[in-house]
Amino acid sequence: MCGSDLWAYRDTFKRDPRSRLGHEFVGVVEEVGSEVSGSRVGDLVVAPFSYGCGTCWWCLQGLPTSCPDSGTWGARGDDGGQGEALRVPFADANLVVAPGGAAAYDDTGLLNLLALSDVMATGLHGAVMAGVTEGSTVVVVGDGAVGLCAVLGAVEVLGAERVILLSRNPARQAVGRLFGAAEVVAARGEDAKQAVLDLTDGHGAPAVVEAVGSPGAWQTAIDTVCDGGQIGAVGVPHTAPTIATMPLLARNLGVRVGIAPVRRYLPDLLDRVVAGTLAPAPVFDLTLSLEQTPEAYAAMDRREAIKVALAP
Repeated sequence: MCGSDLWAYRDTFKRDPRSRLGHEFVGVVEEVGSEVSGSRVGDLVVAPFSYGCGTCWWCLQGLPTSCPDSGTWGARGDDGGQGEALRVPFADANLVVAPGGAAAYDDTGLLNLLALSDVMATGLHGAVMAGVTEGSTVVVVGDGAVGLCAVLGAVEVLGAERVILLSRNPARQAVGRLFGAAEVVAARGEDAKQAVLDLTDGHGAPAVVEAVGSPGAWQTAIDTVCDGGQIGAVGVPHTAPTIATMPLLARNLGVRVGIAPVRRYLPDLLDRVVAGTLAPAPVFDLTLSLEQTPEAYAAMDRREAIKVALAP
């Protein structure tokens, strides 16, 4: 389950009755079409949360989210992963086979793989867009699964030296520290701004990941990035923020926003999980059965769980 699934649960977006949500999944292949060659019946596969055709100009540039034939599982017109079975179009372009099959992974291993379908790649994408490189100092705004994975991606994949996580939730703080956050700022607004400035000799961080999407989070990102720095924003806006461009210009700030092209990151992330050097599973702090899906939504809605996995 993803935090954006709650929009329909809260009736922020209207859904067709009985339509199925779920854009993050791993599964075992039950059948393949006549033109599928990249996976076989019985393979354990990971799917990116949005798919592309794999052959158009955009897909070949590593941006399947811009593919004319792209889609997102669980969106209007596409089936969702929160069910017993799902048909995957353009399977060769989108499914990535996990070596060894399902028998090679315990429950934690499967959760590591599941995180790759969205939040791990999305958090990493935010860090990449923020310009994180080896030795970087990074601020992460947001302690949801994406923000926590941004911490992990910045440290373990990109080699950041210091990550400052903004979080007021003790359980999420603990996961952030496990993932490599050097400091945690338990504040919002002006207090968060001042705390980050105090931790960075008054100038802010050169790289900031915005992983919430709210106007307040955007303002905090702008307040905590140093002049000449860069913001990488992957938080899907709940309410569109209004951003004045003159301060960005005056401070020489770079701002990149984007939906993660997960398929671009999947092979490398999968190799790291298999090698045991990347373990995003702790973002899933509750696993329930498909029959308990209503309980799962309620737990996430009440912020009693960071992220819920649904199992057959």
